[in-house]
Amino acid sequence: MTANLAPVSHLRPVPDPQPPSRKGAGEPARPSVAELERWATLLRIDCVRMLAVAKSGHLDSSLSAADIVAALYYRVLRHDPAAPEWPDRDRFVLCKGHAAPIQYAALAHLGYFPLEDLMGLRQIGAQLQGHPDMNRTSGVEVSTGSLGQGLSMCLGICLALRLDGLAETAQVFGVLSDGDCQEGQTWEAATAAAHFGITNLTAVVDYNHLQTDGTTEEVMDTGDVRAKFEAFGWDAVEIHGHDMAAVVEALERSRALDRPAAIVCQTTKGKGVSAMEGRFGFHGKPPSPELAAEALAELEARLERQTGSLGAGAREAGADPADALETGADDPDSDPPE
Repeated sequence: MTANLAPVSHLRPVPDPQPPSRKGAGEPARPSVAELERWATLLRIDCVRMLAVAKSGHLDSSLSAADIVAALYYRVLRHDPAAPEWPDRDRFVLCKGHAAPIQYAALAHLGYFPLEDLMGLRQIGAQLQGHPDMNRTSGVEVSTGSLGQGLSMCLGICLALRLDGLAETAQVFGVLSDGDCQEGQTWEAATAAAHFGITNLTAVVDYNHLQTDGTTEEVMDTGDVRAKFEAFGWDAVEIHGHDMAAVVEALERSRALDRPAAIVCQTTKGKGVSAMEGRFGFHGKPPSPELAAEALAELEARLERQTGSLGAGAREAGADPADALETGADDPDSDPPE
């Protein structure tokens, strides 16, 4: 296997080379926007490594969701890797289960399982299957994969939390694809969520506009997804899905609503790897050794710049890097909101 990967360097899981430092014990400080952007880059790097070794999987679909997943796992979700079954935890459901690598990368860096397990992606007998498996992988709440079923699972979890008296404390976050929104079951769940008065459900749509056979608009145009959720009785907003500040604000706002929340994130498939961004033909295909090497070089250079910016920002403020300003340092690689 490694013979075919000769052009690619560092195809092994490595700890974060310069993790933001944390001071003292107790409740950790909330990561700034700049720190979250750096986490998203690190998760993208691990996705490239995983797919290059596995030689199968969905890389571009994982990359488009990296900013959403980083914001959720490193700032928004209430969870505890040391106690995965903590009853009051928030629940995360990756409705677009084919993007499992991005969830696995986040879980590994948070300590749900060893980093080296990432390189066992899609291997027979390994815990990291091609789609999330709740019976194999710590931190996975629901086994997903078939598009259209995820939001119904989220609704079922919300109703169970209500029966257990936990609906006021535990939020359920589901990340859907635009392909999920082409399925009728998604809209049945949307109807039921409003009907049953669910208030602790947030649906995040990773709307990257590309599918196996073409653009979403060509395959099955979903129209104005935000307006559709709103028509079903949801609070619905549409944001730039790679604007980390907007992602964090929308996710945190969704906790305070008196009805289910939908966040439609306009994203770019393959985000972070220039050769893949917004391009058709990469869905469900691993990167070639040459593309993986190119992608890693681009992402690792960005990680180095982000790390440097965080350190410089903290030094200018006379503080520890972990206490950088909430908005974070300006990142020249960030996309402005459209």
